[in-house]
Amino acid sequence: MKKRTKTSRRNAFTYALVILAFAILQAMTAAGAISSSLKGMLVPICAYVVMAVSLNLTVGILGELSLGHAGFMSVGAFTGVTAAVALQASVPSAPLRLLIGMVVGAAFAALAGFLIGIPVLRLKGDYLAIVTLAFGEIIKSIFNNLYVGVDSHGFHFSLLSDKTNLAEGGKLIIAGPMGIGGIQKIATFTAGVLLVLVTLFVVFNLVNSRAGRAIMAIRDNRIAAESVGINVTKYKMMAFVVSAALAGAAGTLFAMNYSTIVANKFDFNTSILVLVFVVLGGLGNMLGSIVAAAALTILPEALRQFSDYRMLVYAIVLILVMLTTNNPTLRSYLDRAKAAVTGKRHEKEAA
Repeated sequence: MKKRTKTSRRNAFTYALVILAFAILQAMTAAGAISSSLKGMLVPICAYVVMAVSLNLTVGILGELSLGHAGFMSVGAFTGVTAAVALQASVPSAPLRLLIGMVVGAAFAALAGFLIGIPVLRLKGDYLAIVTLAFGEIIKSIFNNLYVGVDSHGFHFSLLSDKTNLAEGGKLIIAGPMGIGGIQKIATFTAGVLLVLVTLFVVFNLVNSRAGRAIMAIRDNRIAAESVGINVTKYKMMAFVVSAALAGAAGTLFAMNYSTIVANKFDFNTSILVLVFVVLGGLGNMLGSIVAAAALTILPEALRQFSDYRMLVYAIVLILVMLTTNNPTLRSYLDRAKAAVTGKRHEKEAA
């Protein structure tokens, strides 16, 4: 009971921190205290936060290393934007179009996660990481060679070259390696924060549910979990599909913040970047993933004044953070400080 209360408090603190950050940034924006570059990064930060939290569900809670998370992001980006562009005439409300786009992106990413999960989740360890990496590159290659158009007769698809043969008045939405151009930038910081809160709600409720306990049991000891009747394939697939769906919604949000989006944006480097957010924030630590995603998205822009040395400084900061967070002396000090604070709080409550 005490552990459940502690978890609920930690989750409530995470929600409160996100809402507080949103309120502060909105106030600073209204007062003109935020630079244009930082203002333009607010939506990508929200997208990366959702990506980090969703990947932490696979890596931290399920315990499986996935290197193809950017592939699910690209599925959500291209399918969600396609839906939003196709509905541009029939749905004039931009927030509603964005919502529909994110739902469509999440649905297609979940489908992709299910199809990929069928062969992938039979593997484990390095083999699973390599295969997810391959699937991420395959998805990128598919969108690099995909042409999608819409006209009065509906959607038209072709691969390798534009053979859509659109009727008069038709529009080519996905143009192969040129991606999608002329996107209406309807993604907003408010929508991004709402998506972050929905993601936290989904992940926290899953982790604290019976299914979440089964997923963590599989992570800790797969053989023991199977021996007590836990369906390993079912729960691994559940975590993988939910993670993919959230990444798809983040992909739609991210893409709708730019006028042009191409498949090469969602390459291996993006998957590694999101994995860095998860590792630095702490496996299974959703609040840490949020802080790491926000800080490491802003850091390269903040270091731009260092010109050629900014990536070197960025790498040094990453190494220092890793050394600090894995230092036993510092961790024991933080644990003692936390225990002291908790003890004083209990004394006050008892008094």
